[in-house]
Amino acid sequence: MRRLVPCVVAVLIGTVPAAAKVVVTIDKSTQHMSVAVDGTPRYNFAVSTGRAGYGTPNGTYRPQRLARTWFSKKYYNSPMPHSIFFHGGYAIHGSYEISRLGGPASHGCVRLHPSNAAALYALVQREGASNTTIVVTGSSPAARHAEPRGGGRSYGSESGYPYYQQPPAYSYPPPSYGQPANPYWRGW
Repeated sequence: MRRLVPCVVAVLIGTVPAAAKVVVTIDKSTQHMSVAVDGTPRYNFAVSTGRAGYGTPNGTYRPQRLARTWFSKKYYNSPMPHSIFFHGGYAIHGSYEISRLGGPASHGCVRLHPSNAAALYALVQREGASNTTIVVTGSSPAARHAEPRGGGRSYGSESGYPYYQQPPAYSYPPPSYGQPANPYWRGW
């Protein structure tokens, strides 16, 4: 019986699947993320990294903590679904500002489409944070710092407020001030 226990343990250890090695590479120059599992490419995502004045730090990191639901305490209680924190307050997370993906837009975090963030989060959770490496390289494209993607206007960006594109102006009819009323304006 004593000889049987080590044999059973050895067999069981050999049948436990090894966790895969996950490498998440973020290139700030191209605003792109690639994910490889055991050297095989798995995902390619458009991202948004830090805009001017809010750089995303380059380096090699391990996930420090994962949070399925998170709200930024520093930036207006902004939602950060499927957050993977990798360096202090810096995280990879989902963003609902999907029109900004592909250009620098964040306060330093790495933003993804919410469904892509969920897929990455599930992969890191399944394979383990200790088996995941996050590599951030490159520099933010200088030409994209001038204004938000899509040509919108920036309001309050100097004070750290998120970009806001002004809605199209609604034109009201001019007041009549004793003039005959515009026949197309009923004023009810």
